[in-house]
Amino acid sequence: MSSYGPHLAACFRGPDHYRDGTAVHSLVSSALDALGLPQDHIRPGDRVVLKPNWVKEHDERFPGPDQWEHVVTHPAVIEAVIRWVAPRLHGKGSITVCDAPQTDSSFATLRKYCQLDEMVARCQSSFPGVEIGLLDLRPEEWHAVDGVTVSKTILPGDPLGSTHVRLNEDSEFVGFRGCGQLYGASYDMAETNSKHSGVTHEYLLCRTPMDADVLINIPKLKTHKKVGITCALKNLVGINANKNWLPHHTEGTPENGGDQFPRATAKAKLEHSWMGAAKRFLKGRPMLSRLFVPLKKLGRLYFGDTQKVVRSGNWHGNDTCWRMVLDLNNCLFQYAGDGQRRRKALRYLAVVDGIIGGEGNGPMAPDAKPSGVIIAGSHPAAVDCTAATVMGFSWNRLRMLKGCFGSQGRSFTPFAAEDLEVISNHRPWNGKLAAMSETLDFKPHFGWTGAIENEHRRLKV
Repeated sequence: MSSYGPHLAACFRGPDHYRDGTAVHSLVSSALDALGLPQDHIRPGDRVVLKPNWVKEHDERFPGPDQWEHVVTHPAVIEAVIRWVAPRLHGKGSITVCDAPQTDSSFATLRKYCQLDEMVARCQSSFPGVEIGLLDLRPEEWHAVDGVTVSKTILPGDPLGSTHVRLNEDSEFVGFRGCGQLYGASYDMAETNSKHSGVTHEYLLCRTPMDADVLINIPKLKTHKKVGITCALKNLVGINANKNWLPHHTEGTPENGGDQFPRATAKAKLEHSWMGAAKRFLKGRPMLSRLFVPLKKLGRLYFGDTQKVVRSGNWHGNDTCWRMVLDLNNCLFQYAGDGQRRRKALRYLAVVDGIIGGEGNGPMAPDAKPSGVIIAGSHPAAVDCTAATVMGFSWNRLRMLKGCFGSQGRSFTPFAAEDLEVISNHRPWNGKLAAMSETLDFKPHFGWTGAIENEHRRLKV
């Protein structure tokens, strides 16, 4: 087994529930300690930022206080990370737990369901010299009815402001034929495409995570409709100050350079035309959006429900979203909070909450997958390739992961794919990642079925 390095990931097995906080803390600590990190990876006085996955306050199919454990990072895992970090600060510095959840989610409901304030209070009591805080990074919260935004509330956002990164020629979108038809997070396609044209490729990021001395990414182990899986790499979508600068798919079908739909069927052409006209009309008119709600319900009856029908780039042919994800990671690793190139390397960790994961229609409506896994590492590519393999997927069949090792820009991955190695308390997982054959058999999103599963799917949990 190799010594410490970014090519290593620790993948530890333990309980597949959160009822025993001590067991969760032990599992997280064991995984982190196994990495053999340098003693100064966390230093007294550091500004440490923890970035969980708080995409939604509940499974979008079943709103309620008992429908979030398989959707968001569990507070028991976050608390375990805080309690691992805080002693290393020696009574100085700060720990900020922050995210920019999906814009139409309720941060107040999320902190209530997950009892986040109680978690922070416990940790602050245990480590009085360390400033521990909770932060919603979003500049606005949207109120949606049946998936249609009908109003917006302005929020304080990141108290440190934003970081404008001009990635430009280092972007994965340079030369991409979908530029001009990119769809972001709202009806305003013009804004999205103005930020991604030719060799101009820009991102607006929250400065608190960009300014951190140490960033600890704490994602959930889940499948994802647009990129296959969501772990450390994809979790950076939650550090954005303007999500409409983030291309999620390219309008149209593969025949005309798009990836919105997999095939140019009559229904797909009609839906593209009808939805495009509706989006252009509703742009900048949130009050009129209420009129669109009943029309969308009628459209669902004819075109099919998104839980069953592939649309909006929710399939393995999405050639857009993975580029955005790699660009975001490039921004984090290469640029500092002032928008300039980093003069010193970012100290980074990822701790994946796979105690209860999410399979199927992820990331917001997955089925719970009790897995009893914590994956940790000092580089997101190593962590996510390990996660995909453990889930039962071939990581090199996922554009997002394969792209980590073939970036056309300034690659943020300082090792080769063949160097990937795993440390585990579960013997079949120890050794070279390429040799791992025992997996957890996650069910992919239906738009990815048959495209990413590997041949070693034998372990049943």
